[in-house]
Amino acid sequence: MSFDSPQAYDIAVVGGGGAGLTAALYGARARRRTLVFERLITGGQIATTELVENFPGFPQGINGTDFAMNLVQQVEHFGAELRYEDVQAINPQHGKPFRIDTREGSYEAHAVIATAGADYNKLGIPGEEELVGRGVSYCATCDAAFFQDEEVIVVGGGDAACDEALFTTRYASKVWLVHRRETFRASALLQERVFANPKIEVIFNSVVQRISGEQVVETAELINTETGQTHILPVGAVFIFIGQTPNSHLLKGLVELDEGGHAQVDLQMCTKVPGLFVAGDLRTKAARQLVSACGDGATAALAAEAYLAKQGIGEG
Repeated sequence: MSFDSPQAYDIAVVGGGGAGLTAALYGARARRRTLVFERLITGGQIATTELVENFPGFPQGINGTDFAMNLVQQVEHFGAELRYEDVQAINPQHGKPFRIDTREGSYEAHAVIATAGADYNKLGIPGEEELVGRGVSYCATCDAAFFQDEEVIVVGGGDAACDEALFTTRYASKVWLVHRRETFRASALLQERVFANPKIEVIFNSVVQRISGEQVVETAELINTETGQTHILPVGAVFIFIGQTPNSHLLKGLVELDEGGHAQVDLQMCTKVPGLFVAGDLRTKAARQLVSACGDGATAALAAEAYLAKQGIGEG
């Protein structure tokens, strides 16, 4: 649909992960004309997860790709449209619907829900991409239970790395906490807990330069940044916590962002721009879990429905 078309969508969802697809589901079931934009693969990060065990209702777990495809089918069943297009800009228009520009064209929508998520910062080393979901992980809370009684590596030096290292000790026999500097950036309390935990061994001034394995992670090669010496650790997993980059470039200049680039929203996922909502990992203080992202998406869609009704915009 072009910008010149008088027929605007009721709701446009930017991002096809758990938050976005849930928002679209709620929007479509409310008989709102709903459009979802996704630039890569529907499902977001969960689509790269081998087994999801912490989403309610799946006692045996479910493959991440299967979960995503089920959600896509459910969304399409209720009439939402999916377009694999890269959104370039979200433009509020006074007295008119929002204009959403993509590389392929422009669209209009009375309400926009941004759920573009955040990308985990990568090490960019051999073996990392190839073994994602097979021992390389960016979420210990999601995946640590798969490595019961195994030795694993956690990479990072901030609060997230230390927190996840402590969590991982519930399952792993040993956790090697690898940090490129000689001191942590984490809070003093977390550092105290790390150093007091007998299952954690800290390796400072080192980086992981290669992850290897035939089908799953088997070893990680470390290099000391001061001496240049290398050594190989036999491990079952490498958990990487070196930060996230929220995909908030579309929101700059529109909404308030925190220092990390996450959008400030209220409890209904509303921004200060009427009709613009933000949900999932793109917002501040997100739990960064699939179940919470889906909850955010539902909340945003309900808020969007209330906004549309208040504006007197009828069902499409």
